[in-house]
Amino acid sequence: MWIWVIFLIMIFGFLALDLGVFNKKNHIISYKEASKWTAIWTSIGLLFSLVVYLIYKNKWVETSVADVSPTKAMFQYLTGYLIELSLSFDNIFVIAIVFKSFKIPQKYQHRVLFWGIIGALIFRGLMIAFGVILISKFFWMTYVFGAFLIYTAIKMLLEKDEEHNAGFDPKKSFVYRQLRKIMPVTSHHDGEKFFIAKRGLKIATPLFLALLVIEFTDILFALDSIPAILSITTDPFLVFTSNIFAILGLRSMYFFVANMMDSFRHIKYSLIVILTYVGLKLVLENHYHFPIGISLGVIFVSLLGGILFSWKDYQAAKNIVGR
Repeated sequence: MWIWVIFLIMIFGFLALDLGVFNKKNHIISYKEASKWTAIWTSIGLLFSLVVYLIYKNKWVETSVADVSPTKAMFQYLTGYLIELSLSFDNIFVIAIVFKSFKIPQKYQHRVLFWGIIGALIFRGLMIAFGVILISKFFWMTYVFGAFLIYTAIKMLLEKDEEHNAGFDPKKSFVYRQLRKIMPVTSHHDGEKFFIAKRGLKIATPLFLALLVIEFTDILFALDSIPAILSITTDPFLVFTSNIFAILGLRSMYFFVANMMDSFRHIKYSLIVILTYVGLKLVLENHYHFPIGISLGVIFVSLLGGILFSWKDYQAAKNIVGR
């Protein structure tokens, strides 16, 4: 278990530096700063694949998965990481809607996302453990997970763009409605505080409401992403580490992408292709083995294609407006 302990210490060390040093003061994160941190977190996430290679070469972690060579483990980690990154795009759109709905000032948005990651570490860990147990105990769960992912892809395909990007109302969510029943809430901000005390009552501020809704939606998105990664590997260490590094980069990626949402119109179709592929892979898991190289290639090409086509359309639209 020592390798797990070291990994968690490293992650909490990153988070401590983030909040305690680099983002000690609340401020509006500029596009340039977001670009820099997106590049840093993405680089760390990709470079960790080399650490994975060393870990499995020296057998520093126990695994219940047979025939996991160091090279195979490295590519499984990279594939899982890219899956989680690509599926995070949808999460970014929802986060933007939540912040807009609760009128969260830009300089406090990083604080909300930071504490959101703490909750994601816990919930993702529990969901991964549960998913691995289900697949290892009941072979037919691969059919259930696969069918669910294919259904999600079809549903996404049939949605109109405006429904897909703006069909979520945080104030109608289950979490928001239940919280209002058990404790008082206010629509007024008080700096970076999640709670304020008034007349002996503890009152939740919009920052806390946004945090809870974001945590809840992250769990919902994990229902897609975790089965998708389990189609690549059921090794808990690979699934957990690829998830966590993708989530760590999600915050800076949010500030990078949030101001450019109109530039990524075709990412939706990349997600549809990825969800369909991993869904079919899970359904056929007990009958045919997909080489990890094919999985990595499909995911990379789908994501790259969505970005390139989106950027091409965005530039064309700018040229038309410029005329």
